[in-house]
Amino acid sequence: MKLIIVAGTPGAGKTSVLINTVKKLKAQNKKIVVAKIDCLYTEDHLRFQNLGVISLLGLSKDMCPDHFTIYNIGEMAEFAKKEEADILIVETAGLCHRCAPYTKSSLGVCVIDATTGPNTPLKVGPFLSTADVVVVTKGDIVSQAEREIFRERVMEMNSQCRIIETNGLTGKGSAELASLLTEGLEFNEVDDELRHNAPFSICTLCVGETRINKDFHRGVIRYFNGVQKYIGE
Repeated sequence: MKLIIVAGTPGAGKTSVLINTVKKLKAQNKKIVVAKIDCLYTEDHLRFQNLGVISLLGLSKDMCPDHFTIYNIGEMAEFAKKEEADILIVETAGLCHRCAPYTKSSLGVCVIDATTGPNTPLKVGPFLSTADVVVVTKGDIVSQAEREIFRERVMEMNSQCRIIETNGLTGKGSAELASLLTEGLEFNEVDDELRHNAPFSICTLCVGETRINKDFHRGVIRYFNGVQKYIGE
């Protein structure tokens, strides 16, 4: 079974791209399971079910959706194997720009929106820099010059990636992406591990502290002037 992990900022068009891609895969008689991970609410899993694709829904609620994805990859993979799926696609909401949910035996797909500005690829961190495939959406809305600058910025951050320009409305690029999803390694759930470590610390805000004065906080603290230090219990 192939494991495909699709990450990207909210509104980038991940689901629309995947809808078109899944249609291409179904035409190749591939059996697919899609796991949709979001924070609070989504009906996107129903869009996949309307295509006749088995889909799972996971809501991370007050947990980082990428962390939620990582914790639950084993359970999602077990479900997909019971369904005798050829491909498990995990779409994760991705919010903090510091997490990269891709594993070493998965295909990592980053979806990024060209209308967010030419410097966006420099800002989004390891979910772009460690991806195998970078899918650029909404390029039809910007100029040719802006598309070229955006592409150069992507290559600046990840020179080894495959860039695919797509259109979630017309389906442009979905055939190329579908062909890539059928290639690559088999998922190795026994020895698999992350390609990139998660953020370097959990702070007291993460575990529920609501007071804002720095005197109440512990762990690794980074100050506004850039100084970083550890404050113990």
